[in-house]
Amino acid sequence: MSFFIEPGSVAVVARGLLGTVSTSQGPSQEQLRLLQSLLDYLWDRPDLNIHTLSPISSFELALTITDQSTRRVFHNLQMMLELSRHPQTEEQLRLGEVYSESLGVTSDALQVTRDYLHSGVRKAAEDANRIFYKFLPLRSEPELAGLDLSSIDNGHELAKRIESFSDLPEMSLGWALVYYYKRFGFPVPGSQLCELNSLYVAHDMTHVISGISITPAGEIALSAFQLAMGPNQINESALLASLITHEAGFVSVNPTLRPDDASLDNSSAAHLLSSEMARGSCCNGDFSLVDHFQLAHLPLSRVRKQFNVLPPKNSDDGHHFLWS
Repeated sequence: MSFFIEPGSVAVVARGLLGTVSTSQGPSQEQLRLLQSLLDYLWDRPDLNIHTLSPISSFELALTITDQSTRRVFHNLQMMLELSRHPQTEEQLRLGEVYSESLGVTSDALQVTRDYLHSGVRKAAEDANRIFYKFLPLRSEPELAGLDLSSIDNGHELAKRIESFSDLPEMSLGWALVYYYKRFGFPVPGSQLCELNSLYVAHDMTHVISGISITPAGEIALSAFQLAMGPNQINESALLASLITHEAGFVSVNPTLRPDDASLDNSSAAHLLSSEMARGSCCNGDFSLVDHFQLAHLPLSRVRKQFNVLPPKNSDDGHHFLWS
């Protein structure tokens, strides 16, 4: 799945998405801004103004959009928009449920919002954490998946291995990973015992190859970039984790992070999200799930070329690094 859709379907998809957020109070400003950014930067249709489009019902949408791939794209964008209402409302959650049922699409994200609607925030948080740990081995660095790094590696062998990448040629992938930890002040995975170290390596390598920074909006954009590269439940779970932690703000699925609220509620973040979906859709493979240790010695530029990672339009916008 790419987030790109057939040009003839853009308007109806946008009108359907508008319908999913058109509660009795209307769409929020953040939701409208995100929708317009999708039109402008993901689908390259700035001629369509979300303020002049009329929403369509779930029934109309289901009659018009019959392609399963497009329905899946719609659903993932719908869930993103749904989690971008602050404060969240029962009407919004129920409306999202209606559209998903009409399209015959379900997901882990939908299960979390249904829990939120029918059982409350505690149940939703429990389910979000269950989903996070269910996919943790699949999102981890392949060589490390299944290892309990919270109780082994007392010799810090993983950290030593990563730190040795500083001896690789400048601007190689491994060198760039060490640069990433120094620039952003993160501890090198393995320097502390943690069950998430295997995830951190894969996640941080994905930051480096995409060149997307570590701001809350950047974390959501990175997960959306991943889903655009690879249409699977693994990457859907990554996007859900980012949205729950950095946008919905009712729980952090990563116990080392504090939840953020409304990280997408500004023009820069909306632009970033849509632009990174477009960049991810242009990739010819999913580099987030490959064996990064096997690529560490290669020039970063070669790895990016191998997966067709295009440069951002503005590499100096504060949301990117290692592109100049």
